[in-house]
Parts: sequence; C-alpha cells; structure tokens
Amino acid sequence: MKTLLKSLLVAFTLTVVTFSVSQAASNKPIRPTKVAAFQTALFTTAEGKLQIAVDKETGGAVVVRLRNTAGTDLFVQQVGKRHQTARMRLDISALPDGLYQVVISNGLENVKYALTLATQEPRVPTRLIALK
Repeated sequence: MKTLLKSLLVAFTLTVVTFSVSQAASNKPIRPTKVAAFQTALFTTAEGKLQIAVDKETGGAVVVRLRNTAGTDLFVQQVGKRHQTARMRLDISALPDGLYQVVISNGLENVKYALTLATQEPRVPTRLIALK
C-alpha cells in the first residue's frame, strides 16, 4: 500500500511540475515576427480637425494612439497587416486645452508627435470712436 501511494504521489508531483513549466514558457510576451516600415504625416484642417495619414508596408500592423498628459489613450486605431494606407480625421474640438501626444507604433519603433490645444481669447478693440 505504501509503495502504491508513494508512486502515485511522485507521478502527481511530476505532472504538476511539468504542466506549470510548460504554462510558464507559453506566457512570454509575443514580439511581432515582421514589422512594417511606415511613414506618417499630421496636419490640421480648416475646420480644426486633426488629419493623420499613414503609409506602410503590408505584412505588419501599425497602431495610432492619441494620449493626454496622464497617459490615458483617448483614441486607438490599428491599421491591419493587409492595408497599405490609412487616413484618419479626428475631431479634437471637444477636447479641453492642454498637451496631447500622437504615438504611431509598429511594435518596434515609435513615432511621437506633440499636440498643443489652446483656445485664443477674443480680442477687444483697443480704441473707441464716439460721435456727438
């Protein structure tokens, strides 16, 4: 009886150890196997919107993010592996004044653009003309 119990205990221990080691090896972060080279352009439109253009190679994904100073993502859009171009127009008129960052990444390299939103105060005319 003792030998049977010891054999079962050893077999169970080896099973648990093997299973935990195999799970630990499979939980490694996945690095992209192929990264796509990309080019970007940012500009504002006459309506005050932010236009983002991304041209990239096929075979790798590119992620576009708009972040505030706290690091919170306000906008996230992934350009898929099979797409070569992406054009995005963001309405930033509802965002409060402050500093923002546009980050475009292919998993290996990041391109960061600083974006400052500031509302201009209305100007009061400096001279007054009165007629009698």
